[in-house]
Amino acid sequence: MTGKAIITGGAGFIGSHLAARLKAQGLELTLIDNLSTGSRNNVADLLDDRCELIHADASEAVADPDLWDGVGQVYHLAAAVGVQRVIDDPAAMVHNNVEQTSSVLEAARLAGASVLIASSSEVYGKCPVLPLREDMDLVYGPTTASRWAYGLTKAIDEHLAIDMHRRHGLRVVIARLFNTIGPRQVGHYGMVVPRFVERAVAGKTIDVYGDGTQTRAFCDVRDITRAMTELMAKDDCFGRVFNLGSEQRVTINELADRIIELAGGTAGKRLVSYEKAFGPDFEDPAHRLPDTTRLTEAIGFQPEISLDQTLTELIGLRREYVAGAEASVGGSG
Repeated sequence: MTGKAIITGGAGFIGSHLAARLKAQGLELTLIDNLSTGSRNNVADLLDDRCELIHADASEAVADPDLWDGVGQVYHLAAAVGVQRVIDDPAAMVHNNVEQTSSVLEAARLAGASVLIASSSEVYGKCPVLPLREDMDLVYGPTTASRWAYGLTKAIDEHLAIDMHRRHGLRVVIARLFNTIGPRQVGHYGMVVPRFVERAVAGKTIDVYGDGTQTRAFCDVRDITRAMTELMAKDDCFGRVFNLGSEQRVTINELADRIIELAGGTAGKRLVSYEKAFGPDFEDPAHRLPDTTRLTEAIGFQPEISLDQTLTELIGLRREYVAGAEASVGGSG
């Protein structure tokens, strides 16, 4: 594969893995990231004359017509990240998500580039019917609960993309990402797996929010980015919405237990109420499980990396990080 591609949010967790995949396929890359949650370190090994990083908001960067010379694909991953950030500043998150997506779609339309919009399982809100299908009704709580603001912005992003496809023929595909995990994900913004891994490796007590019986389905970022590139390669995927994730679900209690066991069994576990963790009136869907039938029919997708494989790798990487940090402190004197 040759040509040029843009990745917004390209220095983030998912964006950096996608960048590595696309570069290995022969594409020339422009990564756009304001580095609010991404890191230059995530892509430092990729940067050269075939891969540049622009430190800017996506809406600002894509306004430069020179950026689009020869660009055939855009992967729009830039967005506010994590439940905690949504709760802390929902208004900023709304403006960020919707305005950036609108800017990227319009610029891609003018350039004649294909676009993948990274949406989210949060679009489903608290829909109680499982598994969640792309054509289901969306169910949200009241607007006084900021918890639902993120999902609403992603739904608006999808409407913008679908309208651009219908009215202007923009080649756009929408990927609703479920719980994605893997190397370089951080726990600062409420991400459960890196938070659990960090505590387990340190032998400290893991906080499980709620009663721990809520279920999620986790999928490795390398499987997710593979699916993204395969969706963009098929003409009949444009104008459509696809769930992206695994159908193997696990309770959060089971997840904590597996991580504790894989990390050596020294960490403890305790339940912490949602109110104590996030404040009053916080709601979290009890269960999230994608129906991936549409994805499988489109590209034959099946996850290749098991949950235990990913968890084992993350535990090993965390131990390496801790050992390196301790060695650095020990050698500084």
